[in-house]
Amino acid sequence: MKQSLFESRHQAQWQHFAQLLEQLEQGRAKAEQCQTFVQDYRRLCQHLALAQERGYSSYLIDPLQQLALRGHQQLYRRRTAISANVLGFLLASFPRLVRQEWRLVTIASLLFFVSLLGIGLLVYLYPELVYSLISQQQVGEMRGMYDPAAGHLGRAVERASSEDWVMFGYYIMHNIGIAFQTFASGLLFGLGSVFFLVFNGLIIGAIAGHLTQIGFGQTFWPFVIGHGAFELTAIALSGAAGLKLGWALIAPGRLSRGEALLQAARISVQLVYGVIVFLLIAAFIEAYWSSMTWPAPWVKYSVGAALWALVLSYLGLAGRVPHAPE
Repeated sequence: MKQSLFESRHQAQWQHFAQLLEQLEQGRAKAEQCQTFVQDYRRLCQHLALAQERGYSSYLIDPLQQLALRGHQQLYRRRTAISANVLGFLLASFPRLVRQEWRLVTIASLLFFVSLLGIGLLVYLYPELVYSLISQQQVGEMRGMYDPAAGHLGRAVERASSEDWVMFGYYIMHNIGIAFQTFASGLLFGLGSVFFLVFNGLIIGAIAGHLTQIGFGQTFWPFVIGHGAFELTAIALSGAAGLKLGWALIAPGRLSRGEALLQAARISVQLVYGVIVFLLIAAFIEAYWSSMTWPAPWVKYSVGAALWALVLSYLGLAGRVPHAPE
């Protein structure tokens, strides 16, 4: 293709990209304009590569190189800004939001943890009660996973350490599925979130009570105490996010239900973002630490206690603005 034809075909795109760059550099670009920036930048780089490959004159290549350089600088700056926003959310905004919604977080936590501890104690005292919640087949599978004589933890069969990443992916999908179910069902006027908080609490508590009662606590508790800090907290927080949606539908105030739901969703979705991060951490710990058999139980308990303290301290203290001295 001749250079003149190449220029005439793509000149309008280059001019558009140059105008967008100017707006970005001056801080005047709108959000909708920035959405196509990466695509436009890649197209420009392709045109520059073609021009160089075809040996077009420097009168064409030099301006394209300048545009590509300026585009790279803006792309790097945008990525840096995004990283800073994500870090700011995790270190400050998310824990502040959890404290802001402390009422719903407290309700969700009580529904989940009280049902968990209550049924756990009942199953421990009345062992046959476990079969009213969990089938015999599932109970047998749980016994196989935590049998002290099996030589492995939290898995039906022994696996190579190279397969931990497979379980990492499985834990992510499984845990996020539970959290999303608990959150999204809040649209049923909060009743769905209440149900799944109590249901998950009952299932987890029944398993814990049963395994402890039959003497498998020496393997079960060292396995769950580490990742449980992030996983169980995430379930409670996802329930709080769902209750936020449900309460907006029940008591919209002076707003219409649609407007109240929209406002609640903005907060709930931010809570879910934090929940996803918690579940990613929980899945990593479960896949690469919880299933290890070589650490002594006291090591597992110490690490687990430290992780619980970390989670509670993070949610309670992170993002607090120190009061200025009077």
